[in-house]
Amino acid sequence: MSLPTTVAESSVPILRSQQLLLARHGETVENAAHLIIGQRDPPLSDVGREQATALAQATVGEGVAALWCSPLLRASQTAAVVGELIGVVPTVLEGLIESDRGEWAGQPIERIVRHSPGLFEDFVTAQDDFAFPGGESLREQVVRTSDALDLIARGALPALVVAHAGTIRAALIALHRPVPPERELMHGEIVRVAWPSSPPGARG
Repeated sequence: MSLPTTVAESSVPILRSQQLLLARHGETVENAAHLIIGQRDPPLSDVGREQATALAQATVGEGVAALWCSPLLRASQTAAVVGELIGVVPTVLEGLIESDRGEWAGQPIERIVRHSPGLFEDFVTAQDDFAFPGGESLREQVVRTSDALDLIARGALPALVVAHAGTIRAALIALHRPVPPERELMHGEIVRVAWPSSPPGARG
């Protein structure tokens, strides 16, 4: 299985096309238990490994020239499965990491809904001023994700980016596209975006 490499942000050449394929990592036991994970680092479950294999098979024929992933295990393990099948070594990019979810990390979603229904609804609907209690704001993640995807879009394309629901939502916000709730972003499914040569920035 191909092991991920790392890259410095100034080392990627600029090319013209910006076709990016964004995919959420395979499932973990914590996902299945409906916990908020954030930057906690559980590995893929058996189901998650099956989803990673399905993603790899779906990627065959896409002509993927570069494979990028978040440093968290669930993303890097998914990317390794894909890379083994398509013959592309994954590259880890720190900016693709999931949001710091502060006090919510490790908590059951049901408990958060019960104790902070209004704030959770702001999260689900991606309100501009939303921030995780004791953690990262949505705007901060949008800026960080935009920087990472701008770097990727200057490299070999098309590129597959294996990251997180929060990463995908942040990208959609930056592109001014509709933003689904995280529960609607399925593990191992591809979201296609045309990333501009200069990041459009956060909504607001």
